[in-house]
Formats: sequence, structure tokens, C-alpha cells
Amino acid sequence: MRIVIAGGGIGGLAAALSLHAAGFRDVAVHEAAREIRPLGVGINLLPHAVRELTELGLADRLAEIGVATAELAYFNRYGAAIWSEPRGLDAGYAWPQYSVHRGRLQMLLLEAVTERLGPQAVRTGSRITGPGAEDLLIGADGINSAVRAHLFPGEGPPPWNGLVLWRGTTYGEPFLTGRSMIMAGDGTRKFVAYPIETGGRTLINWIAEQPLDGEAPDRGDWNRPADRHEIARHFADWTFDWLDVPGIITGAGSAYEYPMVDREPLPYWTSGNVTLLGDAAHAMYPIGSNGASQAIIDARVLAHSLAGGGLAAYEAARRPATTALQLSNRKMGPEIVMKLAHERAPAGFDDIEQVVPYAERAEIAASYKRTAGFDPASLNGRPSWSVTR
Repeated sequence: MRIVIAGGGIGGLAAALSLHAAGFRDVAVHEAAREIRPLGVGINLLPHAVRELTELGLADRLAEIGVATAELAYFNRYGAAIWSEPRGLDAGYAWPQYSVHRGRLQMLLLEAVTERLGPQAVRTGSRITGPGAEDLLIGADGINSAVRAHLFPGEGPPPWNGLVLWRGTTYGEPFLTGRSMIMAGDGTRKFVAYPIETGGRTLINWIAEQPLDGEAPDRGDWNRPADRHEIARHFADWTFDWLDVPGIITGAGSAYEYPMVDREPLPYWTSGNVTLLGDAAHAMYPIGSNGASQAIIDARVLAHSLAGGGLAAYEAARRPATTALQLSNRKMGPEIVMKLAHERAPAGFDDIEQVVPYAERAEIAASYKRTAGFDPASLNGRPSWSVTR
């Protein structure tokens, strides 16, 4: 079976590794860029994705490049705690959660593909726009997917919700546990920070978010430069006892702007010998740290389904699940606790229990885990998607 994957990003490379592990040998990744370089900033890999990479034999390599997240914590814009929970092994999962530089993860996957499938398996400077002579074409070519456009012509650019994200990395002092992922917000603006390198120096990945008047910048372009000092102006008084938000922003070597966009859920992913994966299938708002993780899960389920006989099981397992996640992210997912706290106590609070009771906060967190597929008990007990040959 000759399989062509359009796109050499995290989803496409994970698909190549998954298909190879499932026994498929004629697999080629076609990447439009002339060179795959370690671009981007930080991302999170949740335990359900780390499980899949572990079962692909990449656990040790992943541990070398990632920071094992110990805690996720939400705060209001004054730095007062709304909710916190352990993450990864500390939360009872059988696998860690990692914060990692996106480019380093992509290069790790590229290295593994080259080792296992051979250097000829990845072909750069090769743009795929539609099916050819292959038995199966997998569109893993991102939010502006040419393969998706072949299946759904005239869809147009991804819709924008009026928010803009600024992203960067800054060397700074560790905060809270030293392996905490924090989100602070006031219902309109939001700041996210977590370490992606620790040791001698801590490299902090950060995201700042707020509404933007006028037209959106280039939609789907993660590499549009932004002015750090202009970004910091919007968060000038966000200085907490434990975190200097404007200082982190201005301390970055560079910053990038990205409009918050996603794609509409699709009625189907597969037509003939073509199917979709990752952002090409279900681009979603970057809420809940799920984008890359969901692409990796797609890859594993796709390979498992193909080894079992066909694509129908892949789409049946993944399309409803990711559609629910796309819609949940449009409603802010677990981050809605920051909005609720601001709406109910805009000037701040002394006791969060009087504003958003524990039971409400706990159910918001648990509900999102169920929707996204990483409820601890379910994940730990689920059968493997590895193919036994």
C-alpha cells in the first residue's frame, strides 16, 4: 500500500512513525518547505499524547527535550489563585505531561522518521495539492491545508474571533513549583507562562492575548513579528508577587503575533483515497493545550484503523471527538474559570470559594478532560493502539 502524507509537521511525522510501526512500509512525507527547521515556540503535550509517543519508543528522547509539567494553575488579573491541579505523573497518570519547544519536538520526530523509514521518506520542497497515484493520501498540511481545500473548495480563510495572541520565550527566574503552567486573566485579556527549559537557566514560554480592533493580521501565520514593548503596554500593571508579566514580555528576544482562528467542523474527513489529520481536519483555538496532542492521537488511531482494514473506524473514532473539542474550545474550555471569576468579582476577591465554588471549578476541569480524552482513569485503562504483528 503506497501512502503519501502531505505535511512534515508534528502530525505528519507522527503519522509516518505510526504507520511504519503498524507494518506499512511504503510511506512518504511530502513537505512544501525546502527545509524543515525548528521553528515556533512552546507547546504542551498532554499525557494522552505522551502515551502514544512512548508506545512509539520515544519516551527517553522526549524526556531529554521536555519539562515535565507538575501543575496547572489559573489566576485572576491580580495574581490571586482561582484553581490549581497537579498534572502528569503527579496527577495519577501513567505518563507525564511535557512542555516543550515545538521545533525541537518536530526535529525529534523527523530524526526518528529518517532512522526508521530511511532518509528518502521525507521529501522537502514538494507541495501536494490533491490525490495522485498513491493508494492513500493523508492531508496533514495544517490550518491552510491544500488537501482540505481539494475536498472542500471555496471554504476560504479560517474564521477569526477578534482576539490576537502574542507569543515569545524569555529567560527568567523560575516561578511557583518551577514546573508550573499558569494562566492569568480578567475575562478579556489573558497571560500564559510555563518553562520549556530548566536547569542552569529557565526558558519561559509565554502567550499574551487580548481583543484587537480592525482587520486580523495574516490568518494562520505564526511567524508575524510583533513589538514586545507594545505588547507589554497592555499588561503594564500585571506585576504579581510571584511573576513580573511585563518584564517577561519585554525580556523576550523576539515576539510573534497570531490571530485566534480555527476551522469549522467538517461533515466528513475522508473521500475516496484521501483523508485528513491534525489541523487540516480540526484546527481549534489554542485552549487547553490540545492542538499537537490531538494530531498525534489522530496519527495513532489512523494507523491502527488502517491495519484493521480501513478508514471508517478512524473517522468514527476521531471526528466526533475532535468536533466536540473544537466547540468546547470556542466556549473557552477549562479557561472559563477565569471569566467566571472576573464576571462575579471584577475587582478581585478574598475567598475564591465565595465566587466560584470548588465543586463548580472541579467539574469544569474534569469535564474538559473527558471531552479531550485525557480523563486519568479512562486513559490509564484504555487498550493500546499499537498494532501487534
